[in-house]
Amino acid sequence: MTSDDTRKPAPEEAEIRLSSGDAEVLVLPELGCRIGSLRVGGAELLRQGAEYGSFPMVPWCGRTGQARFRDGGTVHQLPANNPPHAIHGTGRDTAWRTVHAERRSAAFTYDLGDPWPYPGRVSQTFELADDSLTLTMGVEATGDSFPAQVGWHPWFRRNLGEGGADVRIDFTAEWQEERGEDHLPTGRRVPPRPGPWDDCFGMPEGVRVALTWPERLELVITSRAEWVVVYDEEPESVCVEPQSGPPNGLNTLPRLVTPIDPLEISTTWSWRRL
Repeated sequence: MTSDDTRKPAPEEAEIRLSSGDAEVLVLPELGCRIGSLRVGGAELLRQGAEYGSFPMVPWCGRTGQARFRDGGTVHQLPANNPPHAIHGTGRDTAWRTVHAERRSAAFTYDLGDPWPYPGRVSQTFELADDSLTLTMGVEATGDSFPAQVGWHPWFRRNLGEGGADVRIDFTAEWQEERGEDHLPTGRRVPPRPGPWDDCFGMPEGVRVALTWPERLELVITSRAEWVVVYDEEPESVCVEPQSGPPNGLNTLPRLVTPIDPLEISTTWSWRRL
């Protein structure tokens, strides 16, 4: 007989629930291994809906210009799912395999395939504590080397209800990537500008962004990654997206994944009651 801490899910299990203290996380491996729910003390922090929650961005983040990227002398075409660009990778549209699930932790994988042109394997782990959630994602090459990016795209609720105030976003960045009319970085770094944002910021000492719902909760997003996209142009939600490179980075700042040098990053979301 196994305990709750060593529960192994059936292969067809569509939901994995984690809990620690008064924190609860719902992972949906068949829906892009996204977080469908994050509740703290009964309050739902994530916008609900099949396209929301928090999804992984892999093997690229944000927009890839004209849905094409160059690897050496070869140009690869991706589906233009955000015409004329390709956006947010393939992981969010893929069913992931559950490797293990315990009460406070779980791990998942999927194999890269069409329309991505290179073989590889993606892994994602979740570690829940009473006051934090740590996510780790990695990409390894199982054949030829290739450029890749990884990151997360959480949709946090702007307002937690019950008459509370809207969330406040606080961060200090060294620079902002200037955004062109095509929504891609121009290559110029400019001083950070006031919002609203759909913009990428550089934090060479690591990502740190605080979300504060006044008199309710503070949630701090940290990562050793150096890039974060902040998006707050919708009335219902805000997004804080730590990632391994800037939008269109497959073309402008490629990070090569090789059979002996995988790509891996982590992010931790820590919270406290106010």
